[in-house]
Amino acid sequence: MAQPKKKKFDWKFVALLPVPLLWAWLAQEGKLQTVENMLLDLRFRTRGELAAPVKIHYVNVDTDAIRSIGERPWNRARFAETATLLYEKGGAKAVGYDFVFSTLGQSELVNPQKAFEGNRALGLLARKHRQTVLAAQYTVAEEGVTVRGTRQFPLLRLGFTNREKNDVPELPAHPIISPTFTPAIGLIDFDYEIGGDATPRWAAMFAETNGPVYWHLAAQLTCIELGLPPGSMRRAGDELELFKPDGTVVRRIPLHHQQLLEVNWFSAWHSPHNPVTSMADVLVAGAMLASDDEAKRKEAEDYFTRFRDAIILIGPTDVLLQDLAPTPFDREPVPKVSAHGNLIKTIVAEKYLRRPPDWVMWACVLGLTAAVTGLTITGGARSLASKVLALIVLAGFVGMALFLFAQANLVLPMAAPLGAAFTTGFIATIWRLLREEQQKGRIKNMFGTYLAPELVNQMVNSETDPQLGGHEDVITAYFSDIQSFSTFSELMPPAQLVELMNEYLTACTDIVQAEKGTLDKYIGDAVVAIFGAPLPVPDHAYRACVATQRVQLRIEELRQKWRSEAGKWPPVVHVLRARLGLNTGSAIIGNMGSRTRFSYTMMGDNVNLAARMESGAKSLGVYTMCTEATRLECEKHGGDHVVFRYLDRIVVKGRTQPVPVFEIVGLKENVTDKTRECLAVYAQGIERYLAQDWDGALQCFAQSAALEPNQPSKAMAIDTNPSLVLTKRCHYMKEHPPGANWDGVYVMKEK
Repeated sequence: MAQPKKKKFDWKFVALLPVPLLWAWLAQEGKLQTVENMLLDLRFRTRGELAAPVKIHYVNVDTDAIRSIGERPWNRARFAETATLLYEKGGAKAVGYDFVFSTLGQSELVNPQKAFEGNRALGLLARKHRQTVLAAQYTVAEEGVTVRGTRQFPLLRLGFTNREKNDVPELPAHPIISPTFTPAIGLIDFDYEIGGDATPRWAAMFAETNGPVYWHLAAQLTCIELGLPPGSMRRAGDELELFKPDGTVVRRIPLHHQQLLEVNWFSAWHSPHNPVTSMADVLVAGAMLASDDEAKRKEAEDYFTRFRDAIILIGPTDVLLQDLAPTPFDREPVPKVSAHGNLIKTIVAEKYLRRPPDWVMWACVLGLTAAVTGLTITGGARSLASKVLALIVLAGFVGMALFLFAQANLVLPMAAPLGAAFTTGFIATIWRLLREEQQKGRIKNMFGTYLAPELVNQMVNSETDPQLGGHEDVITAYFSDIQSFSTFSELMPPAQLVELMNEYLTACTDIVQAEKGTLDKYIGDAVVAIFGAPLPVPDHAYRACVATQRVQLRIEELRQKWRSEAGKWPPVVHVLRARLGLNTGSAIIGNMGSRTRFSYTMMGDNVNLAARMESGAKSLGVYTMCTEATRLECEKHGGDHVVFRYLDRIVVKGRTQPVPVFEIVGLKENVTDKTRECLAVYAQGIERYLAQDWDGALQCFAQSAALEPNQPSKAMAIDTNPSLVLTKRCHYMKEHPPGANWDGVYVMKEK
């Protein structure tokens, strides 16, 4: 038995290598950063929120707070008052401001004395509570305020390595900072360029200037949380070390580009893990502490307990302050101050996002692409199993990336590997499909002239070589033969005979295949076909009957054509007629022959019976004859569209059981009224014939004989018709009565 051929890798597909290389190059150049950010955000949402490792409380300068402290420019004494309450009444561990209280943020319309007093109050707060961290920033002042020049953040990745030339950030105004006192300063900058979108993802942890080193706000507050003085940090290569006064390192923060730390987002802004309070509520509760009403004082005291041992972040949250940005958990912009809180949590929990080296991205791109494309190619363009397996590989890669992120904070590149695998796999599939179509086209062209199109398609689509063997199925067998074909062979030279037969056989075959029949073989002038195999055709009997009538009509058209070609054909061609036989039943269908050469064919008693219908049609004076099984199956699907005439109940040669046989008279729309009258009278004659009323039958058959569509004519090569055959039969029966037990069966003497 032939075995399925193993698929071989087509090395021409190596030409697809530039596709994954292009994806890898785009990723390396940062062209896929937007997509990579989206996939990173997906990982955050899939992982879910994490419990806070440190108590952080946000005090918002929201709409209520603005109503309380008044419209800008704000008196900074109110911020000092808020922090004082948080420290002295709430027991806060540290307070960090997400505001740069600089001169650039102070309008010239403000009374200088009031501004000075407000700054002085904030400075006094910072002196008293050294765990207060004030903000500094490398930004241009907002529109509408005095601009004293731009400040460029000294990013090492951009070449700002000479600290003597680096700008100093925008700092709090005098007298918050004075010649005798400098409070703890924290940068609030994020590197949006490397982040690639509006989400604050990468924080610049320090800025080296010609003066001091400025540390990030989150790092300063983390020092306080860990019990270290603000500024207890130093850069050590690609790490930022937090150390005790004795030099002991308590945290090693891995840095990207020697300066940047990626935020590991722990939760959404609106989350149980993110307690928030309006600055207005803090001020109101502070006022309540001085109330004469003991209940109000108690309420205020209870209110301030929420801040105990918490790191407080005071930042702008009102929409009009325009300090909002999306986060991986928040598609709609939320206060940016949340980025500082998540950065503190990242450092305290030491859950740093880790990025593999660049070669890992290239390896993922090439490896995943090779796996997916290899499955696509080796499985074939239409192989469902290989496509499912390729999708499983892709899903496995995505699952691995999600797992490593959730369990190890490892950020595997996804955009380029998935994009390369999808693109290359798709191109390979299309390429393979086109090549397979070309190959199938060649096979169809080669074998389509020998086999039925359905069989060729089945052979092409199969993953295995044709094999010997068959199966039993119900089909309708079709046989046709030219009347007196030996005469044609005698009167025509071989070349002309071949031309005639090719035209005739083409016409017959086209109709058979149009009705979903499968050509079995040609035997000289004979056409053998199968209806209902190899592909199932539920109405195969009906289609076979229709095919016989279409063939007969087409032969009539050919006769007229041949007559019109004066002198080309001998007269016998002008009256060419064919007899067709059908039978429906169970048969063996499959590849039969030797192991080296076989054909798709049918075998069995029902096939032989169909052949007897074709040969026996001559004895009953018809040109298309079928069994009762075919008629019944035809009427199930075609109703009365095909017109039948009961002919006889016969025992064909080689069989012992009688078979009712019918003439296929024609299609309903083509049967004339005269023919219908003939059939009705003929049916009456059959009734009397079966009742052994020979004279009555002869009278009916005499009437129907005059109405028969096929009248005997030597010129038209018509010898007889059913009415004349039964007339002759009645005369014989009249002379040789069959007896009282006669069942109407006629035994055929010829094939």
